[in-house]
Amino acid sequence: MKNYKQLKNRLLKDKEVKKSYEALRPEFEFITAIIKKRIEKGLTQKMLAKKLGTKQSAISRLESGAYNPSFAFLKKIVNAMNLELKISLVEKQ
Repeated sequence: MKNYKQLKNRLLKDKEVKKSYEALRPEFEFITAIIKKRIEKGLTQKMLAKKLGTKQSAISRLESGAYNPSFAFLKKIVNAMNLELKISLVEKQ
């Protein structure tokens, strides 16, 4: 079987696949940033969940992309990690 990069490159040659992939990019970049910060701060999913007063499974769903969190939940996450949430709007290129 091909490795991930080879498979990704092959799939992205399809215009519809590429369009869908690009549409999801901001969501997955944000999820990746949350995971990186959680790990940098030495927190497990369970530890972060405890700080938020929720279950580890909620953090897992967020990090897997299987959950569309509310803005309030995102604010709770960044506050629990002593971070600041900044959102910007920019023109499409």
